[in-house]
Order: sequence, then structure tokens, then C-alpha cells
Amino acid sequence: MKKIILFLAAVCFAVASCTKEKTDYEAEIDTVVTEHYEFKEAASINSEDYKISIEALNGTFYKGYNEIHLIITNTQNNEKVNVSAATFLPIMTHADGSNISCPHQYDLLYKPDDNYFSGYSVFTSESNVNEEWELYISFTVANQTYTAKQSISVQDQPNKNLNMTAFTGKDDEQYFIALVSPQKPKIAENELVAGIYKFNKSTNSPSGTFPDPSQFSYTEVSGYTLMLDPRMPEPSMGNHSSLNNKNLVQQSDGLYHGVVNYTMTGNWTLNFIMLNQNGQILKGTKVPGDFTPGVEGVKSELYIDILF
Repeated sequence: MKKIILFLAAVCFAVASCTKEKTDYEAEIDTVVTEHYEFKEAASINSEDYKISIEALNGTFYKGYNEIHLIITNTQNNEKVNVSAATFLPIMTHADGSNISCPHQYDLLYKPDDNYFSGYSVFTSESNVNEEWELYISFTVANQTYTAKQSISVQDQPNKNLNMTAFTGKDDEQYFIALVSPQKPKIAENELVAGIYKFNKSTNSPSGTFPDPSQFSYTEVSGYTLMLDPRMPEPSMGNHSSLNNKNLVQQSDGLYHGVVNYTMTGNWTLNFIMLNQNGQILKGTKVPGDFTPGVEGVKSELYIDILF
């Protein structure tokens, strides 16, 4: 009987500590996550008789994954133009004059039902006084190709559920993982969607007029697996996990889909192990399964922190 009483007392103490920490934490952050579903103009460029409108969710470019809509109209009659092809290339210039890009869809896809071109850009950092993002766009009308560029502002992503990470794999390749959804998770099993991209190292010197797209090429990796182990790493939470999570695998949209089961609101870490097509580990480590109240949880070497 004495052992039972001591056990129940310990359980009550753990529950009380967890509740207190959780309540204090929510009072401190007091953050409302806003879901954005409306595409608005985030930037526009004029090229001769044409206006190029680049739309993004909430009319803002954020660090991380951005779906892009590109609409081209004739400035003489304000009507949409019959465009046969369009390209999209984001370039960042550092203070020292060096240039980099980020994962993006270079050849945009035409959506005939909505009459716009669609793509994405995974901006790897926000704009600041030392780093400037520019969009280089080309489009073809009646067999004539037009080009344009425009400086843009990339904002920090306030929604941690849409965080991203960049890393070098064991194959010495540069990879990027960007969370796409959910924007606003629920205390339930949530579909977890992410993009996984790789930088294509060029073996040739730059050619033609700057920028040479071959020097800034990225691809969606194909046939990989992103093994998932979600945990609450705060000491009061004991690094506990949840049941019914599913690893992320690629679907027909090119993105990776899985399931994450959030059992409560708060601070979560998505621990990953990334496997290539042959099942070889490219990045990530297994997380210990011990319940560790009072101790900050161990994370995989590949992880993304989220908060809801």
C-alpha cells in the first residue's frame, strides 16, 4: 500500500508540474496562428507592354516554402496574355557581392483553368541590409521572349509550423527540408507535408548573361523517406512522443506526406532520419525512447522545432 501511495504522489506531482509549465508557457507566448488561404500580389514588374504580377499567400514572401502564382497582362488593354512559357529564378546578393539562390521551380507550370503560371520558392533567409533578394523572370509571347527582374522583400516566418532547415548529407550534397502544412495543427492526427530539395552542383563555369540558371539549379529529391519521431522536448514534458505517426513519403505532387499526432498544444520537435532511395541514412539519428521528466529531451541531428 505504501508503494502505491508513493507512486500516486509522484504521478500527481508530474501532472501538476506539466500543467503549471504548460499554463505559464501559453501565457508567455500568447500567439495566435493565422491561416492564410488567399493569394495576393506580393510584387509586380513591368516589361515593355506587359505587367508581371507575382502572387503569394497573404501577399507576402516568407522565409521557407512559398507557393507562387505568376500572372501576365497587357498594359495597353489590361487583359491577360497568351504566354507559352515562363521561368522564375530568385537570386540573393550578399554584401560581398556573391550570389546564391534557393530551392525553386524554374520552369513554371501553366494552369489553364485559372490562367496563371504556378511554382514555388523556398527562401532560405529573410531580407536584410546586407542581403537582397531579386526575382529574374522570363516569359514568351508569340515566339518572342521577354525578361525582367525585381527586388523583393522576404519576411521572417512568424508561424513556426512552417519552419525549414538546411544541411549537408552524408553524401556531401546540400539538402533543404521545408514544412508546407499544416499551417495550424490540431490536437489530433495531422497530415504533415514537407518539401525536400537538393542543390545541383554545376560542373561548368557560368555562361551567357547573368544569371546562368545552371549555376542555381535545385531539384525535388525523388523516392526518399523521412522517418518521423515527434517529441515534446521541454523538461516538464519528459521528451514524450505520441502514437500513430507515419513517416513521410513522396506523392504525385512531388511533396512528402505523412502523419503527426499532436496530443497537446505546446513546444514540439519533429525528429527526422532521412533515407535515400536505397534506404541509406543521409542525415539523422535515432532519439532515445526514455521518458525523462526534468531533463531537456535529446533531439535527432536532423530536426525542425514547431509550436502551436
